[in-house]
Amino acid sequence: MTDPNKPDQNVSDDDWADAMSEQEETSNTADIADEEDPWAAAMAEQEAAEEDQAPSDPAPDTSAAKAASDEIFRPLSPAIGNEQARDLEMIMDIPVKLTVELGRTKLTIKQLLELAQGSVIELEGLAGEPMDILINGYLIAQGEVVVIEDKYGIRITEIITPSERIHKLNR
Repeated sequence: MTDPNKPDQNVSDDDWADAMSEQEETSNTADIADEEDPWAAAMAEQEAAEEDQAPSDPAPDTSAAKAASDEIFRPLSPAIGNEQARDLEMIMDIPVKLTVELGRTKLTIKQLLELAQGSVIELEGLAGEPMDILINGYLIAQGEVVVIEDKYGIRITEIITPSERIHKLNR
């Protein structure tokens, strides 16, 4: 039998026996090392460290937690109310898109291409029904059309509550 790494060298059965006996000697020394298991030693050391860190008093100290919460959540006072008003002033100039929706409909491409000047598009909303007022695409109120000196406007008749908004989204 030959070693594939060394094709010129012949390996005999005696060589195999020598290698096996050498391996047994190595495993015997490994058994001695297993008696000194490093994992068991590490686990015992960790348990000892946890016992040293365990609090002797079962009731936790809440004074530190209260102090931290006072720093994070400041109590309300008149001075803080003024700071909040200044914070709101920062967002007052942010533009939003207000849309008044008369109604909606669905068309096919064929119907869309047939539209011409004077065509009438039927909407889902009924005449006299309140119109939806959307801010950035979200329904926030309903109102009715008013005409003042040849200009259109909308009078808000109802502010939509969050629960009503959800109900309207389902239709």
